[in-house]
Amino acid sequence: MKIIWNTRLLKKNNRIFVLSFNSKTLRQFFPIFICIVFNSCQYFEKQVPSEKELLQKELKSINWKEVDEYPSVSNCEKIADKKLRQQCFFEVMSNLIEEKLNVDTLSILYPELDTIEVKVTVFPNATIKFEPQFPKDSVAYDTIKIDSILHARLVDFPKINPAIKRGIPVKTQFILPVILKAKDEK
Repeated sequence: MKIIWNTRLLKKNNRIFVLSFNSKTLRQFFPIFICIVFNSCQYFEKQVPSEKELLQKELKSINWKEVDEYPSVSNCEKIADKKLRQQCFFEVMSNLIEEKLNVDTLSILYPELDTIEVKVTVFPNATIKFEPQFPKDSVAYDTIKIDSILHARLVDFPKINPAIKRGIPVKTQFILPVILKAKDEK
């Protein structure tokens, strides 16, 4: 006894496609079909991670010690390479600080002081803060006096664009060595 089922699947370009199945074919494919149906159910119930898990995963993937874009001044904006732009910014800042401090009495008050390290903080709102960095064992310098000279002289800087991390302006700090006076040439 042979059972044949004819099914019209679709009609395309006025052609009717008909599939015919006999009972032997159905018996062969029925177990496979059942396995597929039962196994496919697990694909529908996917575990959605919680917000906290996603947040923790994202926070772990972020490199907090590196910014996407370093602070920049208008002179360095045209440079496309990240490292060259950073180097340009550091050079411009060092030169500006040197120019502003060379007209002052630091070299007269402290002739042995030829280089000073200045911690520069660029805030997200584009303001700048300067702090002199002295060695821990430094007692030869009046740190308060040098700090006040720095604050008095290091004003009126050009507009500085803050560093960017994931599209958000962020605070950055770096230490620049500033040469206070050039070595006497012979």
